[in-house]
Amino acid sequence: MEKLTIQEEEVMLWIWQLQPCFVKDILLRYPEPKPPYTTIASIVKNLERKKYVKVKRMGNTYQYTPLIEESDYKKTFMSGVVRNYFENSYKEMVSFFVKDQKISADDLKEIIDMIEKKK
Repeated sequence: MEKLTIQEEEVMLWIWQLQPCFVKDILLRYPEPKPPYTTIASIVKNLERKKYVKVKRMGNTYQYTPLIEESDYKKTFMSGVVRNYFENSYKEMVSFFVKDQKISADDLKEIIDMIEKKK
């Protein structure tokens, strides 16, 4: 699975949310000033080339549907982040966010509850 650019990830998040969708549907989700239609169409074309979306011609336009699940994408690339930046340790990653005050004690308690419920 090829890593997406920031712009491709942003468009892909909309596609996962809207599926199936058209470029105009994606464009409507952007705040003002909206990017040009051709920019979004080009990004979606790249996603098709990278096998992230399938395309279906509908009249004079195209409908896009994800070929890859959002959860699969997240798993693949989060594992890489943990491996490359946190010595392959999720504990190191969490402690980094705690030290940087990006995660609260309440958040940690929720995470612990989630872990305990899975056991």
